[in-house]
Amino acid sequence: MKRNRFPTGWNEGRVRRVLEHYEQQTEDEADAEDEAAFRRRGQAVVVVPKHLVPEVTRLIEMRSTRSSRIPGHQRRILCPAREYVKQNR
Repeated sequence: MKRNRFPTGWNEGRVRRVLEHYEQQTEDEADAEDEAAFRRRGQAVVVVPKHLVPEVTRLIEMRSTRSSRIPGHQRRILCPAREYVKQNR
């Protein structure tokens, strides 16, 4: 049996909670969440070819890990986008 490997800070319970959140979300709630993400200051929404997602994620995690060593810096943990979760079930 193949064992699932999760990114640092993630486990099966967390993945299930994220999936449950998106599966129970109404279209209006999903749209509101997407719109709020586009309006966040200090962040950008970028379209990346699907085959590059793992590499981009790795680069962000490397940078976040380095930033977490800076005193007073808050590290944010990324949450997968609704569409990505649906496509990769």
